[in-house]
Parts: sequence; C-alpha cells; structure tokens
Amino acid sequence: MTLSFQEARHLLARTGFGGNPVEINQLTTMDRQAAVDSLLAGVGQQAVTSPPQEVLSAMPPPQGMKGMSFEQKKAFRQERNDEALALKGWWYQEFLATPSPLTERLTLFWHNHFTSSYKKVKWPALLYRQNVLLRRHAAGSFRELLFQVAKNPAMILYLDTQTNRKDHPNENFARELFELFTLGEGHYREDDIKEAARAFTGWHVALRHGGGFVFNRHQHDDGVKRVLGETGMFGGDDVLSIVLAHPACAAYLTTKLWREFVSDQPDLHEVERLADLFRTSGYHIKPLLRALFMSPQFWAPENRGILVKSPVELIVGTIRIFQLPTKETEVLAKYGRRLGQDLFDPPNVKGWPGGTRWITSTTLLNRWQLLQRSLRGTELGMHPHQGTVIDMAHGPAWITEEGLDTVQAVLTAVPPVSPLPNTSDRWRAVQQLVMDPVYQLK
Repeated sequence: MTLSFQEARHLLARTGFGGNPVEINQLTTMDRQAAVDSLLAGVGQQAVTSPPQEVLSAMPPPQGMKGMSFEQKKAFRQERNDEALALKGWWYQEFLATPSPLTERLTLFWHNHFTSSYKKVKWPALLYRQNVLLRRHAAGSFRELLFQVAKNPAMILYLDTQTNRKDHPNENFARELFELFTLGEGHYREDDIKEAARAFTGWHVALRHGGGFVFNRHQHDDGVKRVLGETGMFGGDDVLSIVLAHPACAAYLTTKLWREFVSDQPDLHEVERLADLFRTSGYHIKPLLRALFMSPQFWAPENRGILVKSPVELIVGTIRIFQLPTKETEVLAKYGRRLGQDLFDPPNVKGWPGGTRWITSTTLLNRWQLLQRSLRGTELGMHPHQGTVIDMAHGPAWITEEGLDTVQAVLTAVPPVSPLPNTSDRWRAVQQLVMDPVYQLK
C-alpha cells in the first residue's frame, strides 16, 4: 500500500526538515519500505558545499602566540571567533543546500552525541574535521565511528585526553565514554573509569604540527588493567572493543535514536528487538535506521506531532519549505544561538537536552519573533532584491496552487490549536498556521 499524504509528510518531517507538496507527493507513489529505502540510499558521506577557506587553516601557528603583543593576541583571538562563526554559518548553508536532509540530521545527531565545543577546543579547523568525520560515518559503522572519534583531535582536547599521562591519568574521556557515548549510567563502576583512563594515556594531539592524532608511547601506561570484568595490558582500542561487547551498548544507542526519531517514550520491547539487530549487524547504523523507520510505532498516528522541533529544524525547515532565499547564513547561526542551539558550542558534554526543554518563556518568544520576521522577509540574511515583505507574489507557488487543506497538512503535523479563519486571504491563513503552537511540533 502506498503512503498517504500525511504519512509521507511525517516521514520527511522526522527524517529531515519537512517537505513541500512536490516532495511529499513524490513519496506517495511508494510504499513504506520503498520510501524508507529511498531516503537511506540518498544518505551521503560528504558535504555538498565547501567551508570558508579561512576555517581550514584556523590552527595554531608553529610558534604559538609567543612574541605577540597584547593587541596582537586580542586580534588573533578575534580572528578565531570570526572563523568559528563562519563555520557555523557554513553548516547552515549545508543544511539548506543538501539533497539529503537525513544526512545532515544524522550528522547533527552525532554532533550532539559526541559533543565538542569551540569554547573548549578553540580551533575551528579541528571542529570542521570532526564534522567531516561525523558525516562520513553518520549511517555507516558505529564501531568505526567510535574508534575514530576517540582519536579525533577535537574530542581529545574537549575531554582533556591531551593531559592524560601515565603518572597523572585524566578520567574525563573514560567517564563520558561509559556514561554518555556507549553504556549509560548504572553499567560501570568508578574503578572501571580509573582503569580505562590508564588505557588512554598517551593519546595526544600534535597541535603545532598539523593538529593530528599522535600516540605518545612514553606517556602511556602499559600495565595490566581491569575494565568491565576483563583483565589485560589494555590500550585504548582494547577498551573500546570491550565496551562494544557489553550488552548495554546497543540498547543505549537504540534508545537514543528512538527518542530522536520516534517518541520520548521508547517501547522497551521494540527497543530490545532493534538493539539485538544492531548488535548482530556489527553495529551498522543503516540497518538499524531502516528497522526503526519501519517499526509500527514510527508510523503510529499517536506519535505524530509530539516531538518539538529543534532550533535548527525550525529555522532550516521554514526556509526550505517557504523557499526563502538566504545570503548571510551566519545570521541564521546567531538566531540558532538565541533559540538555544549554538552549533559547535553545545552547553556541556551532555549536549542539548532537546524535547520540551527547547521551549522556555524566552526561547518561545524568540521563536515567534523569528517566524514573524521570516514571513516578512526581514533580518534573516535574505537577498536584498527580494524586498522587505514576502507576499503571495514572492512566496512559493504551492501556497496558491494547493487547496487550503493541503497547505495546512504541509505546515502542521496535527490540527492547529486555532481554527483557520474563513477568508480568501491565503497569506493570512498561512501566517496563522506558522504562528500556531503546533507549527513548533513534528
């Protein structure tokens, strides 16, 4: 049976940034399996846009800041801040340009899972490289992603592995590896953290020699460790393998993906089934996503319109659906920060909590202001030749070509709180739908 309009809309809203009638109707010619396979087949490993050139070279000079005056140091730091903003603006550019929104949604998911922040890392080039890494493995092998992230320079700096030496082990990465990246609380002991930290000693970054990963053998503790019930002369890679073999790992990751794509209340029986599939596949992400998107709970009408759009989803989805031309994507990055999602700068190692916590009295007001300005075509970095008001002459053709019921179905996952006015003014109806509380949901 082929997808209904609402089912196709739901699939695009949950796996991307929503869709316009053309994109939605394309999926209504397919059944669920074909539609899901089509989206997964489109997931890429590389961005389709290029980052600003200055970001790629935003690394410490070989001599550091030695010999710089106070003013030179101040100017140097400002340059890095400007490059960080350019990096954030570039990712918004990629969100808007990508032919595979699911690729960027997954990259953003892993960015919030394996967190690193500019405030701590300080070098935009390293954060860009991490972003490239997350995208390359976004739907590939979690095993490979975990091994690569553990050696990623941005992660090493963010969780202080750079200071992890055999005489003074730093436990930050080992703790978050267990608690946030793989197992979750309750599946390890403090002694496991201490022993695992010893295994990662000597994993450093050559900051002034290209910023790559280096293994400092002289600072590595090569003694016997006991981690999660296993004993041996473990190094960091050994600990990662031990963690992946733990039965809690697959369930923890599956639960997190469930909360991202299905609902805030995981079905424990279904999660267990999916986790078994994930584990037996060797931690391949795409088969898990296929099974997740094909689960009855994903398609259940009661699970539609119950998740809150993140700031990125709200901003990017509005621009893509209304085909709003943008010029200064750095402005979008600043709006994202105001709404509570500052790309490349999550609030802490736990990332953005998401869900209903996206909505506060302050962020809700900022969301409404953003939507009002987007419909007016002002202050969102748009091309100046578009004028100051986006009316029906400048808006997307589908708004006037489709029936009002279709327009409402495109813009809202569930019926709006306020009934639409009985009016021939289509743009007024659109504005009311966008400002309705349910527009914040997916």
